[in-house]
Amino acid sequence: MTTIELQDNSDRIDKGAMKIAYWLLTICLLVFLMVVLGGVTRLTGSGLSMVEWQPLTGFIPPFTESDWQELFDRYRQFPEFMKVNQDMDLAGFKDIFWLEFLHRVLGRIIGIVFLVPFLFFMIRGMIPRNLAPKLIVMFILGGLQGLLGWYMVKSGLVDDPHVSQYRLTAHLMLAVAIYCYVLWTALNLIAREKPFYEFMPDMLKLRGKTLMLVIFVVITMVSGGFVAGLKAGLIYNTFPLMGDSLMAPGVYSTQPWYLAMLDDAITVQFNHRVIALTTLFLVVAVYLYQLRLNLPSRTNMLFSLVIIASIIQVSLGITTLLLRVPVPIAASHQAGALVLLTILVLLLHHLTSTKPR
Repeated sequence: MTTIELQDNSDRIDKGAMKIAYWLLTICLLVFLMVVLGGVTRLTGSGLSMVEWQPLTGFIPPFTESDWQELFDRYRQFPEFMKVNQDMDLAGFKDIFWLEFLHRVLGRIIGIVFLVPFLFFMIRGMIPRNLAPKLIVMFILGGLQGLLGWYMVKSGLVDDPHVSQYRLTAHLMLAVAIYCYVLWTALNLIAREKPFYEFMPDMLKLRGKTLMLVIFVVITMVSGGFVAGLKAGLIYNTFPLMGDSLMAPGVYSTQPWYLAMLDDAITVQFNHRVIALTTLFLVVAVYLYQLRLNLPSRTNMLFSLVIIASIIQVSLGITTLLLRVPVPIAASHQAGALVLLTILVLLLHHLTSTKPR
């Protein structure tokens, strides 16, 4: 009897692997949208419009004019209204409120879309034993991300009506980490059910190089977080020069010098330029290197997507700078970074999971 029950449970797990993978990919899509919406919220100055964090009731929107007035009155007690938006009326407040509200509601939707299927799969015995801890870690990280988001917002509700660039970057990068973790887990499930057997020895030469590209893209995203937090994209709106020179006056002039790359807007913008162009150079170098190798067509296609996404991403960054950070292009630039990272993660997983025939 025990043997039959174990066999039945094993069959259930095998049949459910792809369903779990598709569920996790859905989570990835929602997290992707969350990152983009968070960028739009920041770019439009909407992030400080909700001055309270209500985890249980915060998904309920204001319905009546008195509800709106109460929210607006609370907002007017905080530095952003008193120092930046003194002339804002209720209609203007509604415009910025809705973006932040949608951002927070989407976070709750992600939590529900994660928790409900997780419980369903668990009750049905469809979750492999080695996968359950990973799913629990995902849920915990999602909760921590919500806490970190509020911790970030609180930094702009005290004296200076701007959130800390440290907290903003941490909030962004935790979202990216969650996204990559969920994506990698889903890809593992897919590779187990539908393995790719066109292994070629030259693929081994590219694993380390691809991992290097992933690391450089992540570093570029971190530097971009500091650019966003310090609004460094609104200065030196020229390219390739910063004003009249490659390195603007004042770069690394803040003391101590090592804090300049975190606190000084001029230095932060300079660093982001250098890191982004270095990353592009490395992408091109690895792409040209892999052209000389004997690789499967899928590998070649992924490398082609990497270089295309890299060129588009750098072009969006330059355009964002030259046009002084227009919201649609700047949001596309943030989305483009995640698209590029996604392709690299797909490539790295492909290189590490492809099996010999």
